[in-house]
Amino acid sequence: MSVSLRIGIIGGGGWLGGAIAGSILDAGLVDARNLSLSYRSERPTHFPNSFWTTDNQALADRSDLILLSVRPTDWHPLAVDAKGKLVISIMAGIRLTALSSRHKTARIVRALPNAAAEVSKSYTPWIGTNEITEEDRAIVRAIFSTCGSEDEVARESDIDYLTGLSGSGPAFPALLAAAMMRDAVAHGLPAEIARRAVSTVISGAGRLLERHDESPDHIVRAFLDYRGTTAAAIEGMRAAGFDASVAKGLSAAFERSVSMGKAS
Repeated sequence: MSVSLRIGIIGGGGWLGGAIAGSILDAGLVDARNLSLSYRSERPTHFPNSFWTTDNQALADRSDLILLSVRPTDWHPLAVDAKGKLVISIMAGIRLTALSSRHKTARIVRALPNAAAEVSKSYTPWIGTNEITEEDRAIVRAIFSTCGSEDEVARESDIDYLTGLSGSGPAFPALLAAAMMRDAVAHGLPAEIARRAVSTVISGAGRLLERHDESPDHIVRAFLDYRGTTAAAIEGMRAAGFDASVAKGLSAAFERSVSMGKAS
């Protein structure tokens, strides 16, 4: 991909927008001078060789593609004319048709990276309108490959579901880790030892899943078949409603994503 590509990130001063900016710069996908980022109040100090502005239309005018990295509630008053350029939204819930109408372009992509983009471990599903070109697709893949892995999905409803599953994903191991830490400290372990033990367990599990091609169910089954302490823990968690709680949480995220789109 040519470094002459000009990318503008509306909301580049935020956590996720900044993480994507750092990833594409580190990968050499874009030259820092061809990266534009907008912010709302105080200008960030990172990416000093890039163009920073509070004028989102000025950012759009100097960019070949515009990436929208703002909260859905902040998008509603955002009036930016993309003038037919490629627009990539990483906002939950906002539909392709609404984005196309608002920003005056038929070339729209909805993508859902997650916070792990900061360490190039995001999973990003995405979908585009019928009007995006093969070159547009290549650009989208190149951008999100710098943040981790990506997949083009077939239906916009897939994006809505994956908003909860993968878009919110890093929160779930963190939620489990927080619960494990609280239990460890309650049993008398020093907080620092508990933190190190739990963090290593969570990161190690991620690497184990990456290395093994089989379904996670196969790994769980292997532990259950061994009939040791891990099997006892799994059975205790499931008896307490672990699987149902996960399904309920993902369903709530899906419903929230759909409702956010309707509000647009």
